[in-house]
Amino acid sequence: MNLCNKILYAITLAACTSISLAQETIDTAKIEQITGIQGKYNQEENVFKISKPRNDVKVKVDQWQTPPFMGLTSWAAFMPAKGHIMMMGDTVVFEDEVNPAMSAAFEAGLEVTGLHNHFFFDEPKVYFMHIGGMGNEDELARGVKKVYDKIADIRKAHPEPNRQFLKEIGKTNSITLDPLEQVLGLKGTSQDGMVKFVIGREATMHGAKVSKEMGVNTWAAFAGTDTYAIVDGDFAMLREEVQPVLKAMRQGGINIVAIHNHMTHDEPNYYFMHYWGKGKAKDLAETIKQALETQEKK
Repeated sequence: MNLCNKILYAITLAACTSISLAQETIDTAKIEQITGIQGKYNQEENVFKISKPRNDVKVKVDQWQTPPFMGLTSWAAFMPAKGHIMMMGDTVVFEDEVNPAMSAAFEAGLEVTGLHNHFFFDEPKVYFMHIGGMGNEDELARGVKKVYDKIADIRKAHPEPNRQFLKEIGKTNSITLDPLEQVLGLKGTSQDGMVKFVIGREATMHGAKVSKEMGVNTWAAFAGTDTYAIVDGDFAMLREEVQPVLKAMRQGGINIVAIHNHMTHDEPNYYFMHYWGKGKAKDLAETIKQALETQEKK
């Protein structure tokens, strides 16, 4: 090997080594410094994990005082992936923390990939919000810290979880159908002063086509008055639609209450998001319309 080839080989080897190290190592000290939480490194899986027990609120499950060790611990795990760092986590949240924490995650550039319960007969009710992201240690750790800090701020202001969302609900049901149809561009149905819209989507299950009547649908139901309304419903979303829909709903102030799947053999696979919003009926419809438009762009 001549001198030029030796130099070229050395440069190439150094570059490959640098890339390899970038893919394989995690700056654990930086994650601990940013989050303020000491973590543990699993050498076999090359994963660094931080954990934050929820010991700030006492929880009973089935009338049993439940310690954080039994599943009431938030965590975030970091590992190298394709030249970046991948983060996945599960965050313990009470009802009044869910949506502020979700908005904080979006503001920090993270994804929210699941929201559900783990227990029955829990007091106060506990939910689990899954977060994720790709990037570097700095931005991901700051995102996790932003979520945890938002939760801490809520509990500092109100040590005990709130039992309802803000804003009142009209005492009688008298929703006007026409304005909502104009906003959504859809035909709705009315019953006893309430209004409902259903949008079917299509999938295949066990070789058969399924749609609206088999539960593959997005729907929104309005009650209360035009000024003091509530809306609840369900969004059927493909994988790439989940984050845009969630962000649009949160930007409009509608609360997310669950993210999960309904079927196991649907093609394509749909995810479902349940929600609850309070405010002027027309404003709520505008937010839902914006969320629907994110799906149309995909």
